[in-house]
Amino acid sequence: MVHIFILERGFRYQEWQPGQTCLRYRCTNREEALTQSSILLTGRDVNADYVRQIINLTQTTSASYLLLSSLDISRRNLALRGEESFAKVAQMSEYARQEINSIGGYYAYGRDLVNGTSIYDYDVTKLSIYTLDIGLAGIEVYDLLRDEYDIQIEFGDICNILAYISIGDRIQDIERLVGALEDIKRLYSKDKTGLLSGEYINPKVAVSPQEAFYSQKKSVRIMDAVGAVSGEFVMCYPPGIPILAPGELITKEIAQYIVYAKEKGCSMQGTEDPAVEYLKVLKQ
Repeated sequence: MVHIFILERGFRYQEWQPGQTCLRYRCTNREEALTQSSILLTGRDVNADYVRQIINLTQTTSASYLLLSSLDISRRNLALRGEESFAKVAQMSEYARQEINSIGGYYAYGRDLVNGTSIYDYDVTKLSIYTLDIGLAGIEVYDLLRDEYDIQIEFGDICNILAYISIGDRIQDIERLVGALEDIKRLYSKDKTGLLSGEYINPKVAVSPQEAFYSQKKSVRIMDAVGAVSGEFVMCYPPGIPILAPGELITKEIAQYIVYAKEKGCSMQGTEDPAVEYLKVLKQ
């Protein structure tokens, strides 16, 4: 159970809850196992052989040995050097937060926000940075880091960027990221007037999702769809939460948000129109 010491040191992994029988544990972001690999942990009261038998009904018995070997290497490294490795990760993460916050214009979220109620805790390995105060959306900073500085982080959204700090990172990598963010502020910062905050927009449900999905629909331009009922999903990734779902009323605020996210370069998904110029709405 390699995650026990990690939880004790403030790394917010999936915790084992009372009564929980199984836990899927991803090893791809922090522990450097290959993407699409994870470990299924089973409780003491679970017959692991029976679980394996059921999994074989739906999955291939010819598993990828490349993925399995990466999991074995990751697991061995955690067992032998895990505590030491993650202590260094925590140190690098806190160093990154201090340096980024000292630049000005950015805010790297930290433990100061934890209040025990609305914010219970946070994962120190997730370096989440608020960017709107330099006049740039998170997705814009994400694109600049990738295109101008050859730094690939996890993602950027309307307000933030997210970088994972893992056992494969070095202090030189942290300093390179901090230097790039400082450079971006100096070269690309602008007035933040007109930037959207990314606040949650409460949906107004007009009909059930099932009724909307099976109703007759027509395609209209986004801003012309205001006042109509959506017949499809519209999602902005990240984070991938629907802006619109079938059956919800398309308000002016929602339409403007879709256009804004699209213009900023966010990945828009869920619509029949791949260019997201038109929305499917219910025929009146």
